[in-house]
Amino acid sequence: MKVLKQSQWASMLTFRRWGGKNYSLFQAISKQVKITVLLVVYLTVVSPEIVFAQSVSSDVSMQYDLDEIKVSAQRSPVTYSQVARIVSVIEREEIEAAPVQSIQELLEYALSVDVRQRGVHGVQADISVRGGSFDQTLILLNGINISDPQTGHHNFNLPVSLKNISRVEILQGPAARVYGPNAFSGAINIITGENTENEMNLDLAYGEHNLSDLNANYAFSTGKLQHFVAANRKSSDGYIDNTDFETHNIFYHAQLESEPGKLDVQLGYTQKGFGANSFYTPKFPNQYEKTKTTFASLQYETGKKLHFKPSLYWRRHQDRFELFRDNPASWYTTHNYHLTDVLGAGLNTWFSSSLGKTSFGAEFRSENIWSNVLGEEMDEPIKVPGENGQYFTRSHSRSHVSYFAEHSLYLNRWSISVGAMFNWISDLDFDWKIYPGVDIAYQISDDLKVYSSVNSSMRMPTFTDLYYNGPTNIGNPDLKPEKSLTFEGGFKFNNKSLKAHINTFYRNGKDLIDWVRENEEEKWKTQNLTEVNSFGIETGLDISPERLFGKSIFLKKVKLNYSYIKLDKGSDEYFSNYVLDNLKHKFDLTVNHDIWNNLSANWQLSYQDRNGSYMNFENGEYTGEVAYDPFYLLNFKLQWQHKNLLLYSSITNLLDEKYNDIGNLNQPGRWFTFGLNYKLKFK
Repeated sequence: MKVLKQSQWASMLTFRRWGGKNYSLFQAISKQVKITVLLVVYLTVVSPEIVFAQSVSSDVSMQYDLDEIKVSAQRSPVTYSQVARIVSVIEREEIEAAPVQSIQELLEYALSVDVRQRGVHGVQADISVRGGSFDQTLILLNGINISDPQTGHHNFNLPVSLKNISRVEILQGPAARVYGPNAFSGAINIITGENTENEMNLDLAYGEHNLSDLNANYAFSTGKLQHFVAANRKSSDGYIDNTDFETHNIFYHAQLESEPGKLDVQLGYTQKGFGANSFYTPKFPNQYEKTKTTFASLQYETGKKLHFKPSLYWRRHQDRFELFRDNPASWYTTHNYHLTDVLGAGLNTWFSSSLGKTSFGAEFRSENIWSNVLGEEMDEPIKVPGENGQYFTRSHSRSHVSYFAEHSLYLNRWSISVGAMFNWISDLDFDWKIYPGVDIAYQISDDLKVYSSVNSSMRMPTFTDLYYNGPTNIGNPDLKPEKSLTFEGGFKFNNKSLKAHINTFYRNGKDLIDWVRENEEEKWKTQNLTEVNSFGIETGLDISPERLFGKSIFLKKVKLNYSYIKLDKGSDEYFSNYVLDNLKHKFDLTVNHDIWNNLSANWQLSYQDRNGSYMNFENGEYTGEVAYDPFYLLNFKLQWQHKNLLLYSSITNLLDEKYNDIGNLNQPGRWFTFGLNYKLKFK
């Protein structure tokens, strides 16, 4: 055994902690590593040609926190530092400190994410990325596509609450070659159940407007099988008339580590009932909606050199929308009833060699709807489950088949990833389309990287886009899919105490789908816009003073994000309902600091300046087009930790700002919440 001299030990890297997760070993560190006990990991996990091609000797003694988690930004596993794209990761520690009460509110402070809330506390919100529409953002739960084909309004009907989330990954920009169709402007992957300890969490919160939020989850192991079970109930009387809500979630996530491979199982159910005051039109403020979502998935990963990961999933979503919650007009005959069934199966395969990492796979997805307003007329009606005397009279089905191929090469300071999606959709005359992309990065120094990418994407119209006809809307069954080509480039800086980036992007969008009209008297109609181009600048700064100066420092974390996005529709001849109402300027600031002993505080400030306008509605009449006013949002959370007990108090909209995200629907003012969290650990 070779004995190292003291001078040799001084030039080596030491590691602050080892989390036991699927971390990148040394690709991102770019320094010479001489730790003998990790030789087995190096030989069995990664290729030496790939890892040590970037080795740079260092004579400086440093500590690295191995938080190089794997993120879902390529077809094969890739670490955060390897990605030649902008991926925002919100980890558990940041989630627990945030002064928010729902996943939607958490995303309000993420880079280039636009959250347009109708119902508060996660009841309903439209989530978009980089100036796209809410239908253009793909939502995943532990890597499984849970987006709703009926409408993007239902994409965040999740069977989990904020208290059950371990991590959120946000991939900015198109991701068709990674996730398939509809990952048009970005993708959000919500991850649960990463706690491997035997632990029970109880979280109870109460707030103004009779807000009640009860959460319980339990992580435990039986042999090699890890279980995560969670349940949640949340309700409120509402901040104004007809904004009351009640939601229920139950979720189970199991992971089995065995010699042949890893098995992953998910089961979930969520139910929401809520007053939908002016959700879709201010003419009828007494709207009501009830939704139910059932979700199940099965994944299995096996193989040591050649990796196979097959998956199966099913999602059923049922929706009842009432234009009149009570006292309906004489002309109103029935509510709107919808049921969507999504069935999916996929296979992803990858292997490493001296030439890099190669992946390929396929996915099949079947999307189906039964409704009394959406789809084509059925020969025979079908009874609506759980509703007396109601029938579905319309339906539609379509299928997607996608093939994927991707190759990633890591050579010296270069990293290159090239791939494509080959797609066939039954609604498109059985024609195959190809959507390629390439990401390139160059490591200028140990901490600084320059990157660029070109990616294409597409999105199919939702069933609402195609078929919805109502008092103020007309659908269009002849809509074509949206298409885009996005160019992106920038710089990324990353060390133990500072992460920063600045980048710019340009997206050329064709046939984008929007609800438009030429004047105030017309109904909204869905239409393919000939061309909509987007230009954006993004910058982010994440500072960890305690990593730089030690835990005695007052400031624990400071995070700043800014984005500027400009959309050019090429014509001013029509009003846009969604696509052109993007956030032009968005600035977010998060400050987390200690106060005294175990008492700490977290501040979140957001400034939002939106493009577009809406028809102002007062005293039962439309009074003309009004531009959206910019506004500031300030949230605050105070928490005290003692062993396993956490007491907290949060205030959302501390400045009591009056603002609206969508049309005439005013958002709530200042809202106080108090709560406690208790952890029970079991040996």
